[in-house]
Amino acid sequence: MRLGIGIGWRPEIAAEVEALTGIDWVEAVAENLCADHLPDSLVRLRERGVTVVPHGVSLGLGGADRPDPERLAGLAARAELLGTPLVTEHIAFVRAGGPLTASPRLEAGHLLPVPRTRDALDALCENVRIAQDALPVPLALENIAALISWPDEELTEGQFLAELVERTGVRLLIDVANLHTNHVNRGEDPAKALDELPVEAIAYVHVAGGVEKDGVWHDTHAHPVTAPVLDVLAELRSRVDPPGVLLERDDAFPPGAELAAELETIRGTLRAAAPVAGARTDALQGALARAALPVRTPRPGARDRTAVAQTALLSALVAGTPAPEGFDHRRLRVQSRALAAKRADVVAKVAPELPEILGDGYRPAFLSYARSRPMNGGYRRDAMEFVERILVSGGLPDPVAQRRLTHWWEDRSGPRPPGRTTRLVRAARAVLVGK
Repeated sequence: MRLGIGIGWRPEIAAEVEALTGIDWVEAVAENLCADHLPDSLVRLRERGVTVVPHGVSLGLGGADRPDPERLAGLAARAELLGTPLVTEHIAFVRAGGPLTASPRLEAGHLLPVPRTRDALDALCENVRIAQDALPVPLALENIAALISWPDEELTEGQFLAELVERTGVRLLIDVANLHTNHVNRGEDPAKALDELPVEAIAYVHVAGGVEKDGVWHDTHAHPVTAPVLDVLAELRSRVDPPGVLLERDDAFPPGAELAAELETIRGTLRAAAPVAGARTDALQGALARAALPVRTPRPGARDRTAVAQTALLSALVAGTPAPEGFDHRRLRVQSRALAAKRADVVAKVAPELPEILGDGYRPAFLSYARSRPMNGGYRRDAMEFVERILVSGGLPDPVAQRRLTHWWEDRSGPRPPGRTTRLVRAARAVLVGK
């Protein structure tokens, strides 16, 4: 199916997206949509014939655990609600620990790279088949950007993606910004990756901006698309005519005119990059060839070995445990800081009252909390536990701010048995009332 030129729909730029001309489709973060009704903006876009594709971020198909049935059911419900031709997710892990390693469950709060090993590929392929069986429409998976490299990898990115497609028939969502990120951060050649992966399996392409700091490329989705990323898009276009190309922007949203200009630049890049003779454009032929291949059975112990490796890495990143052997310690520190900053940013979005109450003290207080408290229950739970820590460790010096923070916590704690934290918060409130 041809999608055309699209843009990532976000609530902050809903009006700007609706006003853009020449938009064939949009992509919406699946977890930000209710499973039973759509935002008015998306309803209006669909009434105009604009296709809406849900883009998942929390399945963690590259993790050692099998996909959560509830998360899969939620993604399937959103696909049905949108009447979409496909859904997309990431080749990444987002959580680790738990029963496979008999250790506490840890959440990354972000997409982390899967080791390109046979063990990880076995687990990923089985997870993909489980997801495909649970979803009402085809699935496409995205390559991610990475700050760190796993030691002792057995496959290149292109080889890993090619075998994944071969074994599962899954489609690919190729993010050219992520290929550029991995070029800067991991020394990987985007052209080689494009040569090795099955371009006929591409469902669509992401284009996004980022920024380089101290030799590290940060895939921010908050900056304009750069020339090197457009060069990778041209490389891809020289090999295949992708069914769809989408501009992503997740923060620091510019005016609609700037978004329109970026979209026109993308169109111009695609027009200028003519495909070379013999480029593989027959997606149907490639899909049929992959479907005829036998399914490999995962090797015994693949999940367990992957679980141990991913848990060790995530624990080092979010819980301060020793770095696993073979990793670049400097890059691990960069990734650890990036994960904590991401947590702070997302908690500020899901609980905007907290930066308002805490003012300039919000960010340093949250980062201090994050260094000693790994996330294990999602961002809203994270916000609650952050406030609980403040309240039980002495509270705030400003009595007005303390009162507002206490009210905030009480309004959201809901009915539950009065554990130690609840008793301490109530005691603090009693002191305030008595003043």
